[in-house]
Amino acid sequence: MALKITTDCINCDVCEPVCPNEAISAGDDIYVINPDLCTECVGHYDTPQCVDICPVDCIPKDPDYDESEDELLAKYHKITNS
Repeated sequence: MALKITTDCINCDVCEPVCPNEAISAGDDIYVINPDLCTECVGHYDTPQCVDICPVDCIPKDPDYDESEDELLAKYHKITNS
């Protein structure tokens, strides 16, 4: 499942550059994650890099995008053309 950034986000700017799929961008008030690009770093890393680096723990799984690890890996292959 894709991740999402909650309103607890403090706009510290550390999550955007660590996302290997460029799924994170600045929103109107807080950073946002594009669920079409978010693979929870499956295919790149063992853990989601944005979650690992977030100082306020505001990046949970998004229940609106329920995906298995196989689905996330398929999305990774589609995004990276590999």
